[in-house]
Amino acid sequence: MPEVSAPEQLPVPQARAGEPAAWDALFRRYQLPLYVYVFELVHNEQTSLDIVQETFVSAVKHIGGLRDNEKFGSWLFGIAHQKVIQLWRKHSGKEILFDEIPESPDEFENSPDDLLIRHEQETEFMNLLNQLPLPQRSVLLLHFVEDFSLEEISRITETQLGTVKSRLHYAKKSLRKLLETKNENAA
Repeated sequence: MPEVSAPEQLPVPQARAGEPAAWDALFRRYQLPLYVYVFELVHNEQTSLDIVQETFVSAVKHIGGLRDNEKFGSWLFGIAHQKVIQLWRKHSGKEILFDEIPESPDEFENSPDDLLIRHEQETEFMNLLNQLPLPQRSVLLLHFVEDFSLEEISRITETQLGTVKSRLHYAKKSLRKLLETKNENAA
């Protein structure tokens, strides 16, 4: 019988106590997932790095407000989400530059052709995803990329659970329609 690993033990109590090693461990655990999430929303490398840094600065300042140590991850993503919303509000009415998503070769690819096809598919998907409104795109990324439950997404985005479910439903429906339209135009 396969062994089930114990849930990940995060050093949140030690971080509350101000231990630098605990914050370092939390940073190493969450910096990449936060960066990926933020980057998929803002499409700018430097801005994404800045938001991740600001998120951790806010987390250090406000860790006392975290009620449940087990919810540290969703709490941290909630801070990042609010930073992105603040950025969008600040830039509303202004064009935000979208950088090309850098790709690195995957060591498990069979051939350069496979890599090229995968890159094209990912680019097409991201182009479709970018056509969705921010609330729908955010819910999709949190659920399918970051693997948060709908309840956790509700806390992160500070919206009702029903709203999260609705956004996810309409985001999937919109993506499906965009994909069908793209396929019809290609035919």
